[in-house]
Amino acid sequence: MKPRIFVTRRIAQAGLDLLTPHCEVEVWPGEEPPSREELRARVPGCHGLLTLLSDRVDEELLAVAGPQLRVVSNHAAGVDNIDVAAATRRGILVTNTPDVLTETTADLAFALICATSRRLVEGVDWVRAGRWKTWSPLFLLGQDLFGATLGLVGLGRIGRAVARRAQGFAMRVLWYDPSIPAGSVPAGLHRCDTLDELLRAADVVSLHVPLTPATRGLFDVAALRAMKPTAVLINTCRGQVVDTAALVQALQEGWIAGAGLDVTDPEPLPADHPLVSEPRCIVLPHIGSASTATRGRMAELAAADLLAGLRGEPPRHPVNPEVLAGRAAAGAGC
Repeated sequence: MKPRIFVTRRIAQAGLDLLTPHCEVEVWPGEEPPSREELRARVPGCHGLLTLLSDRVDEELLAVAGPQLRVVSNHAAGVDNIDVAAATRRGILVTNTPDVLTETTADLAFALICATSRRLVEGVDWVRAGRWKTWSPLFLLGQDLFGATLGLVGLGRIGRAVARRAQGFAMRVLWYDPSIPAGSVPAGLHRCDTLDELLRAADVVSLHVPLTPATRGLFDVAALRAMKPTAVLINTCRGQVVDTAALVQALQEGWIAGAGLDVTDPEPLPADHPLVSEPRCIVLPHIGSASTATRGRMAELAAADLLAGLRGEPPRHPVNPEVLAGRAAAGAGC
């Protein structure tokens, strides 16, 4: 009998093509994520789940799925939507899709840096609204990027990829990341001992940290007030890293010059949210990895790792490899 798989959203066909010859696959058909009730109704009896960031996979859902559940493959680099500890206790392998989206997300981050610093969306809005009457020497003045100072909060794969792009603009790159040893960082990047040191010096602050208890709400009133009034904030990691109410206040009161967001809290933002109508804020619908090639590779990797886990083979990206060690010690196969 083929193992049962539930895929919580339509993904690139390349991923589904890997699964369907070997598994009984059910794919959630809607554009919106399945509700909690729908998830609870579909996971019982499944041997594998292919999930997205919008799906909360916690102790309760794992229990509802049943003891036959072997693998949760997350179609994302992060796994903050999954209770990895609970999965590990149950002997359930968790995988993710890092690396393949690094360069695509870095492209998007740098696009936001350019667009926010130079107020491009404001300019488009003026043209579309018929408000552009003439050239003016003081109209829509933004900030130069060439030779400016970029501050990276988080220096993982994506942060380093953004730093590489900044070299083309001759930017001075500062970084703050307590988890990264200074000696492991490429030459030419300048380490800050504190977040405050970085915020007071940077013309652009770009966020590239995972969502953890330590980073949740990291950019609060104090952090935003520490930034230059001419600086812009870019967030392409997780919306919950920024205190949304504090950011609204920072933009409305001019603490900072602008913000470019691919992620928000809540997500999606309601259409009447102050950030949506704020002229100095660009809000994108979480499209950091949204290129045809990258989403295809993510789907293939998520599917391939799910199959590997079901077969008792090591996946490329295990989040809790101790489960593999436990299976090996128990002589467990699939």
